[in-house]
Order: sequence, then C-alpha cells, then structure tokens
Amino acid sequence: MDNREYRKAMGKFATGITVVTGEFDGAVQGMTVNAFMSVSLDPRLITISIDERASMYEKMQSHDRFGVSVLSDDQQPFSMIFAKQMEQDRDIPYEYRDGVPVIKNSLVTLSCKTANKMKAGDHMLLIGEVTDVQVKEGDPLLFFNSEYRHIKEK
Repeated sequence: MDNREYRKAMGKFATGITVVTGEFDGAVQGMTVNAFMSVSLDPRLITISIDERASMYEKMQSHDRFGVSVLSDDQQPFSMIFAKQMEQDRDIPYEYRDGVPVIKNSLVTLSCKTANKMKAGDHMLLIGEVTDVQVKEGDPLLFFNSEYRHIKEK
C-alpha cells in the first residue's frame, strides 16, 4: 500500500473536529485536531495526537496544561483558521476554563493537565487529565473523506 491509499482509507472514518489551545508566552495559540478520543472515566483522561511538523508540537511538550474545544457545526471557520486553510478574518472568542483558554460556544470545552506523552511514529500522543468540562447543546462539525460535513435532520 502507498501513503495516499492509507490516507484515503483513514479518511473514511468520520470524526468530530477539535481545536487544541494553550497560552504560550502570554499569547493564546491553537491548532485543529481531529485525532481526539476519550480514554478513561476514572481518572478522566483524553488523548490527542499531534504531528511532529505542527507549529505547536514543541510548545505542547514543554507545557502541562491545554484546552480542547469540540466545535459545533457553525464553527467551521475556526477549524479552517487553526488548520491554516484560511487567513484569520475574525477575532477568536476565547474564554478561560480552569485557567486554560478554550473557544467560547463550542459544543464541549475541556481543560486538561498533561498526564503522559508518548512518541508514536511521526506524532506525539498527549494524554490529558480533564480538570474542567462544559457541555452545550447543538450539532457537531464533522470531517469525512477529506471534507467538512454537517449532520442534517431527516
């Protein structure tokens, strides 16, 4: 199999879209991440996967707190901005949860304390212990087959 075929196969798994954020040198920075999952209820753990070429890769290794915002279907521009698919054309509405910046009005916001890190190929798996959660109603922004998707009521 070649890399293109493998990437195509992985794109057939529909995922939600998250933005991972942190405060570095007094400025909030973020990146779009769709490799996110819940790991454990006791303790409350999540995992994200970060490409070693990502601009936040080194920063995430040297900080022990980060936020995760699960985007709603009307927050696609935020995903595109943080994925560098479009220029930032608007202010990003942040709020702080347990001292960590997250995106306001997301479906879910999580504040996390780094519990563990593990190198996995060309990515780092970052396991976070959830220290705060906020949940809102709405539909998620999805990614499938290399495209953004939205849930439509039937």
